[in-house]
Amino acid sequence: LSRRQRQMCIRDRKNPKESGYRSLHLIVQVPIFLQNTKKLVYVEVQFRTIAMDFWASLEHKINYKFEGNAPEHVKRELIECAGMVSALDNRMQELNEEIKALSKEDTDGA
Repeated sequence: LSRRQRQMCIRDRKNPKESGYRSLHLIVQVPIFLQNTKKLVYVEVQFRTIAMDFWASLEHKINYKFEGNAPEHVKRELIECAGMVSALDNRMQELNEEIKALSKEDTDGA
């Protein structure tokens, strides 16, 4: 983000929605330059992992197919899968940090 940016709202989905959805949303104002003027427009930027993006895409398709009324067992499965995705994301982050630490040890010890 630009240092000149003055307003920003952050919605953090560490605590998932009822559906299991998790992500980080930033709501920011960006300048739009028109012919004779500049207008500030709010935009929302979503940050999510590849795994959560996969889950969210499937959840969207399911809700669209069932017009927002998916069967309860499907909703439960989606919530369970969201938990697995979160656990996978956390484990992969831990593994990444471990690899970085080991790489640093190799560099420092060489």
